[in-house]
Amino acid sequence: MNRRPTLLAALALTAAAALTLSACGSDDDSSTKDKDTIAGADTGGEKSPSPSTSASASAGRPKIELPSDVTYKFEWEKTGDPVKDAVLSDAEQRIKAVDMAIAEQDPLHEAYRFYSEGVAAAGSQKYIQEFVDHEARTTGETRYYNESVVLKDDGTAALLYCEDQSKAFNKFLKTGKTDVTPVTKNAYVIYAGTLRKNKSGVWVTERLTSQRGSAKCQP
Repeated sequence: MNRRPTLLAALALTAAAALTLSACGSDDDSSTKDKDTIAGADTGGEKSPSPSTSASASAGRPKIELPSDVTYKFEWEKTGDPVKDAVLSDAEQRIKAVDMAIAEQDPLHEAYRFYSEGVAAAGSQKYIQEFVDHEARTTGETRYYNESVVLKDDGTAALLYCEDQSKAFNKFLKTGKTDVTPVTKNAYVIYAGTLRKNKSGVWVTERLTSQRGSAKCQP
């Protein structure tokens, strides 16, 4: 199946224990949403893979190191607004941090907890644990696009974006097997998150919901 559980959108396990993967752990609130509506934009053993290192390890931020076969295509454009650009940057780092926790099989990894709090962090922990339980991780390229950031009067930021999982899959650690499956509309996921700037100046994700197969994200 395509990578990344939508724990937000209900992490589905098949009878063969294949994971439906999804870029970031989150809380699922799908019961309150219509089919294509997300409420409010208010997630062989390889313990030491060849790392792909993020350049964001500065000012106390965790260093993001990922297996070389875990790649991204972020089509998020600079907005020209430094606050909105900071929101997008920290959201990107959270996505990568969750994948690093999966690769290192650590549901309590400090990196994703640096970029998330509350129900979003709890959702990520549950999401990562599913991979640990099945001795699996992500592999391939994930694309992010159709982003939108709205700064709210209460100091929060609402982030909406799409994820293309058509080139990303599950990889099982014991066998080294990659579970490549046909691409369906469910490979395209819409996410809605609420972020708030903490005392350290980091835009942490507080809530995250998703919907798999959304018409808004189809190619």
